[in-house]
Amino acid sequence: MFGLGMQELLLILVVVLLFFGANKLPEIGGGLGKAIRNFRRSSSEPDEIDITPNKQEKADDTNTPPKA
Repeated sequence: MFGLGMQELLLILVVVLLFFGANKLPEIGGGLGKAIRNFRRSSSEPDEIDITPNKQEKADDTNTPPKA
């Protein structure tokens, strides 16, 4: 995993624990999990706003004179 061994991962965990404190770690993990979940959801869903005109709309928008 990225060339990190068990000792390096433990050292990173200890530094994070000292920096943020034990009470903040669950909040940080929850926020990170929500961010990853939202990113996956947004990358797999189609765009919400589709501005490309349909073929029907293109045919209706042509400047043809009205039939008499």
